[in-house]
Amino acid sequence: MSKLHFTTKHANAATVQRNWYVVDGTNQTVGRVCSRIASVLRGKNKASYTPHVDTGDYVIFINADKVVFSGNKFEDKTYINYSGYPGGKKEEAAKDLIKRRPEVIIERAVKGMLPKNRLGRKMIKKLFVYAGTQHPHTAQQPKELKF
Repeated sequence: MSKLHFTTKHANAATVQRNWYVVDGTNQTVGRVCSRIASVLRGKNKASYTPHVDTGDYVIFINADKVVFSGNKFEDKTYINYSGYPGGKKEEAAKDLIKRRPEVIIERAVKGMLPKNRLGRKMIKKLFVYAGTQHPHTAQQPKELKF
């Protein structure tokens, strides 16, 4: 009878093994690469994935200024910020935002694909986005993540 009884193994903070990955954004489509990054941040690429535990890995995204949009999104897409006050709505096109702060495009896209709770806020802190090829995380020996 004992051979018929199985239990599901759940991951916890003590059993999670975290890796570091580097993603190069040169000529990558924003939505496609961000959905893969969100999956790695959640830990869905691991066999030990548990929905209520942060089992994800760290991701370093470089060359954020060289990403591309599909279709006419580069011209038409607008990013909206609202302060909560009357007249506090600010809009900025994607072509202007990528010149001024290209990291924000990746961060906002990935954040929208993560859970909207305290676990998602913990996961987004494992994403590091840089506009150029240089990053200060060389001590962790990150692996290249190919898409």
